[in-house]
Amino acid sequence: MKYIVGIDEVGRGALAGPIMVAALAVQSGRRFNRKVKDSKALSPRNREKVAKWINEVGLCYTIARVYPALVDRINIARAADLAAYRAITRLSKNLDLKNGDISIYLDGGLYLKSKDYQDNSGLRARTVIKGDQKYNAVKLASVVAKVNRDRYMTRLSRFYPGYGFHVHKGYGTKMHREAVRKLGPSKVHRLTFVRKIRSISKRNGRRTS
Repeated sequence: MKYIVGIDEVGRGALAGPIMVAALAVQSGRRFNRKVKDSKALSPRNREKVAKWINEVGLCYTIARVYPALVDRINIARAADLAAYRAITRLSKNLDLKNGDISIYLDGGLYLKSKDYQDNSGLRARTVIKGDQKYNAVKLASVVAKVNRDRYMTRLSRFYPGYGFHVHKGYGTKMHREAVRKLGPSKVHRLTFVRKIRSISKRNGRRTS
């Protein structure tokens, strides 16, 4: 059985929370009874509906995260690529994917650079600019990544109150920047991203249950 795998990420520009990557497989030639759109073209409510539909029709996907501490150590581009590597590695094991059975497309900005990955798997991948507008598998991967990261950030808001993670999902809105100035960065903030915000001196380790 041949597959097209789409890989996309969300959270690259956020000040807090992980970068999250989804890899999703679609059987080659499969047609859907609905128009497929990428996450940016959908409202939060409709993204949730599509995520539910993805599970109902049995599409196989995997998700990988890289958390802020590692983002700070290796930079966001390398963190995104690492998450992509982890996601496709898990997916290829779940579906027992082999070279010739699969075409892998990553949305622009993501790359599978790992020499070990290429040598050991035999799989090859291609980065496509605006891939989330061209391939259904990438569009659906973008929805999976976005929905799951939004849910994760909403859960984090309960443990780190005052930052508004459930509202802005970790992105650098005015509300978020003002909260960081007032409270300082939490353990889930990317220090390399928030250094430019004034009056930040240390992480706020407060956590409530």
